[in-house]
Amino acid sequence: MSSKAKDQYWLKSGLLNILQNFSGVLFGFGGFYLLVRILSKDDFGVWTLFMSVTTIAEAIRSGLIQNALVKYLSSAEPAEHPEIITASSVISIAITMLCLLLIGIFAPYLSSLWDSPQLISLLYTYILVYIFSGILTQFNAIEQANLQFQGIFITNFIRQGIFFGFVLVSFLSEYKISLLDLVWVQALGAIVSSVIAFKFVRPYFKLAFTISKEWLDRLFGYGKYAFGTAVSSLLSGTVDQMMLGAMLSPAASGAFNIAVRITNLIDIPGNAIAVVVFPQSSRRMETEGKSGIKYLYEKSVGTTLALVLPGVLFLYLFSDYVIYFIAGEKYADTIPLLQVTLLYCLLIPYGRQFGTILDSIGKTKTTFLVVVGVTAVNLGLNYILIDEMGVMGAAYATLISNIVGFAIAQIILKREINVSLWSTLRFMVQFYPEFYTKYIKARIQS
Repeated sequence: MSSKAKDQYWLKSGLLNILQNFSGVLFGFGGFYLLVRILSKDDFGVWTLFMSVTTIAEAIRSGLIQNALVKYLSSAEPAEHPEIITASSVISIAITMLCLLLIGIFAPYLSSLWDSPQLISLLYTYILVYIFSGILTQFNAIEQANLQFQGIFITNFIRQGIFFGFVLVSFLSEYKISLLDLVWVQALGAIVSSVIAFKFVRPYFKLAFTISKEWLDRLFGYGKYAFGTAVSSLLSGTVDQMMLGAMLSPAASGAFNIAVRITNLIDIPGNAIAVVVFPQSSRRMETEGKSGIKYLYEKSVGTTLALVLPGVLFLYLFSDYVIYFIAGEKYADTIPLLQVTLLYCLLIPYGRQFGTILDSIGKTKTTFLVVVGVTAVNLGLNYILIDEMGVMGAAYATLISNIVGFAIAQIILKREINVSLWSTLRFMVQFYPEFYTKYIKARIQS
């Protein structure tokens, strides 16, 4: 691939994924902005807990399937693709059935734990969403492995747009939304998106007539650690909200969720770059070895930091105005929560690319062990600090556990591929003049 072609790939793929993440966060944020005004504090808290559970269910499946499928499809010969896709589809179906069984078993328990009777019907209805979201995940992973991102962007835009559109129309028409209505709309979005995704992935979606045991073993062997990493990472990000719901109230969980949603706005570049980096890092490992991976890590982290830093500074300086504008005065207690959560936003790019790079070089077990360890630290700190400090304890617990995770990740990356922390900061500083010269000044001159 020529230098110009590489620049075009990164620019086009990066922009598509930034647009996807931006639209996703925008729709999610817009829906949240309206829901905090439509729903009571208790109902919003229940919705936060429901979303925590279903997000974990999605991560269980995508963690076991997605990274393994992308890794092997992006590096294998085209003749092997049908066997890989067939084996991955079998694993996806099996894990979907298992998760549906777990939802059926644990829904009553979670409803009792969080004192939320309506949670049972929400989770049972979600079964339909889960089936079609699994199909969509499979299609999107195949497209990503083939370095195509247009269908991923369009299908996710439609899925999230349907949900946001319903909430917006309900708000404007003053229709009284029930939480169950929201789940049915999620189902509609998943079904429509799955149908559209098939049209984009059709050229690449080829199944074998037999199920390859070799590929089942390879995909599952790789995916089991990626699965554990994804679930543990997600638990680390949601355990604070779950424990607030159990130890304090659903309303406390909802208040903390507001701070998390606002910080998600500045996490868009990191999500987008991780999607582009993963298939590229798998290929670079095959062609350039660890030196190519080292550069990829330092460059991607530095670029992400450059994009994230302005947002962190703005939100920190104007956190009170942001909270009043977004959630209203009834959530004024979220202001100090937001200020703390913003601090660990600067560490997230390091952690996300740590997992992406180690997974791409086959060190999924290492990633898994680190994330499990950090999750255990987060769980213990949340239990202690929530009991001592209330809602603020959850914010400090997550900050401390992120610092611990950052330190461990840098030690491992130094040993594995000799990364330099200073290089990431150098790439961050270089990003601004480089971006101006390559993409702004060049276009003005042309």
